[in-house]
Amino acid sequence: MTLKYNDQGHPYEDLTEENKKLQNRIKELDNSLSIALDINDKYQRENIKLKKRAQEAEGELTIIKGIGNTSPEMRALQKEVEELKTDLARAKEDHQYDNLVHQKELESLRKK
Repeated sequence: MTLKYNDQGHPYEDLTEENKKLQNRIKELDNSLSIALDINDKYQRENIKLKKRAQEAEGELTIIKGIGNTSPEMRALQKEVEELKTDLARAKEDHQYDNLVHQKELESLRKK
């Protein structure tokens, strides 16, 4: 910040440069938010696909129960269901973390 003097000789701070920096930071955060929203959309679509796969696997699991819980097919399906649940949980955590980070950055910027 630069100290300047007005026509009456009173000092004031020139905030032009800081204002430009803040405007640039706002643009960066808007861009980051846009990227985060795109990522969120991607995770939402992936989440739908993973839920469908999990439901299909659970449906197959019901059928296989008639064959036997210890069959190789049953173990493979159980493993796939667990992997899908893990993938879904990880995608949700990533999405929540991204949103939290961007919200905090925007709040911090708005407080300035």
